Amino acid sequence: MTVLTVPSVRLNNGVEIPQLGFGVFKIKPEDTVEAVTTALEVGYRHIDTAEMYRNEKEVGEAIAASGIDPSEIFVTSKLNNNKHDFDDALAAFDKTLADLRLDRIDLFLIHWPLPKVGDFVQTWKALERVYSEGRARSIGVSNFQPHHLLRLHQESTVVPAVNQIELHPYLTQDELRAFDAEHGIATEAWSPIAQGGVLEDATITDVADSYGKTSAQIVLRWHIQLGNIVFPKSVRQGRMRENFEIFDFELTDTDMSLISALNKDERTGPNPDEMNWVPSS
Repeated sequence: MTVLTVPSVRLNNGVEIPQLGFGVFKIKPEDTVEAVTTALEVGYRHIDTAEMYRNEKEVGEAIAASGIDPSEIFVTSKLNNNKHDFDDALAAFDKTLADLRLDRIDLFLIHWPLPKVGDFVQTWKALERVYSEGRARSIGVSNFQPHHLLRLHQESTVVPAVNQIELHPYLTQDELRAFDAEHGIATEAWSPIAQGGVLEDATITDVADSYGKTSAQIVLRWHIQLGNIVFPKSVRQGRMRENFEIFDFELTDTDMSLISALNKDERTGPNPDEMNWVPSS
């Protein structure tokens, strides 16, 4: 099988991250080893997980059994919402490394800012610690708004390498993406097809028909051309392969604009300024 070349994005510390990855959100632990194994066979070399997903161990098992050198697989994980205290964050990071069977991780994120729960700046300083120790090649945030990022800029040392946010044609996040770019922060997109909610949109299906592609391929290509880092999720090999085959065509500026114009500021997940859920364990 020929492995397609996925473009990389250079992060603000020089680390290269594959622009297309494989996400394991909502994949059951018992299904994760098979799903990640299949994704690696298709050609994915970027896996995005989180402690909250409860499948870090299975991701680590699949990578260890793949026969691929771990240095060739970019792995991201995220701090759980109940581990924001400085010492708790350090302990949680240690557990993540152990569960993933890694000596260091490529990218570690604060999953949510939780401004009504605790002080994310102190949490960030724990991530700065593991970064300074070389146990995380890069550190970043997820679901941070500009005012959250400004606090980090004013009260800490390391600029986040990425900001992972909900982003799709119905929530284009133009202002936040521009803020990220201005401050050297790469934007990653979760829920890149709005949990399937954009796939039947007439504009997208018309564009897909004109290219002989699926709606999902069109939306993922839109993300790639915007410069977003994106990681669709599927447990079906055919869909994994379809999501991977988006580098043999290019959308015109007109089609890019048509898709971007679909923005409704419509979320499928929580508003980061209102999100305060913390798991009990």
